[in-house]
Amino acid sequence: METIKITTEFIKLQDLLKFASLVSTGGEAKIIIQEGEVKVNGEVCTQRGKKLRPGDVVTLDGQQFTVAYED
Repeated sequence: METIKITTEFIKLQDLLKFASLVSTGGEAKIIIQEGEVKVNGEVCTQRGKKLRPGDVVTLDGQQFTVAYED
């Protein structure tokens, strides 16, 4: 599991996918989210603007990413 560190209160799901290099554009993120390919905390999430906070886990194509605050 890879950790994505943030310095803000939250990161939106589509932004996390771009930041983690899982997609190259926001349009690509929108498509895979709407098609139900992304899970947040074990449940399919179709909200690209979903606010992710530390402790949340995102899964795509068998890869897992967790959100944490920058130290």
